[in-house]
Amino acid sequence: MKQSLFESRHQADWNAFSAQLEALERGKDKNQQQACTRFAANYRQLCQHLALAQARGYSSHLIDQLQQLAMRGHQQFYRHRSHLGAQLIRFLLGGFPRLVRAEWRSVCVASLLFFGSLAAMGLLTYLYPELIYSLIDPDQVSEMERMYDPDARRLGRFSERGSGEDWVMFGFYIMNNIGIAFQTFASGLLLGLGSLFFLLFNGLMIGSVAGHLTRIGYGEPFWSFVIGHGAFELTAIALAGAAGFKLGWALLAPGRLPRGEALRLAAGKAIQLVAGVILFLLLAAFIEAFWSSTTFASPTVKYAVGSGLWALVLSYLLLAGRRQHAPD
Repeated sequence: MKQSLFESRHQADWNAFSAQLEALERGKDKNQQQACTRFAANYRQLCQHLALAQARGYSSHLIDQLQQLAMRGHQQFYRHRSHLGAQLIRFLLGGFPRLVRAEWRSVCVASLLFFGSLAAMGLLTYLYPELIYSLIDPDQVSEMERMYDPDARRLGRFSERGSGEDWVMFGFYIMNNIGIAFQTFASGLLLGLGSLFFLLFNGLMIGSVAGHLTRIGYGEPFWSFVIGHGAFELTAIALAGAAGFKLGWALLAPGRLPRGEALRLAAGKAIQLVAGVILFLLLAAFIEAFWSSTTFASPTVKYAVGSGLWALVLSYLLLAGRRQHAPD
């Protein structure tokens, strides 16, 4: 059956099911018993339509529309058995990494832009030392050198602080990191150009600092500092950019959907990505405040721990959630 005939035959059913979902979500369906009976039958029918659309290779726009209805229906169907804590655990153990893999195109583009610009600028700054001053003020460069001085008692921002102030720095890192990620995500509404700018800007800034500090002999304190929390923080920035691109692409290429509807569908997945990004940034802030800035552990130990954290993050995103269990 052609997709156009399939849609014309069942569009009225989908609209009716969507209206029923809205009534149930708002708690305004007056005849609850009759509504439950109709809902179960309509939900089964929608799942059959979704399976047919996937098996017949219909357009991604139609499949996304049916998947959104199916997910909303699933939430209503199991709402009395699903608690917030259980939903959060399911999201962390499987939902988030599955979503990252499902959005692999935008994730790959964002990662290439961010990590590519970081690596390229790091190499260029290492080879051409004066290049850093085209991006960063000389006073800020001196401050960076002081932060990662091999003789410093603590590394990173406010290195003169005592260990009792680590909780203060934990809060500071949370606010700073989430601010950067939110900028990168929300600016995707500017047709994706804002996310593109912030991914490149942050990549160039971090790369220039890395190349400069490595060239002047401060590479060991710098790299041993960033390798631990960087596994979560840098990955989170790239994922925030991917979420921003999701919004921008919905506005640029909505397909047959109105731009508002395409944006609404894209925002659902983008916000879920950002929820995972926030978790990563909380972990990054904790590691940066209580582990990365300390000097009691040798650089070798920090490299080993940091390598393990990078392996953990990559394994989580690539492998977690591949086996689904009901009612997930």
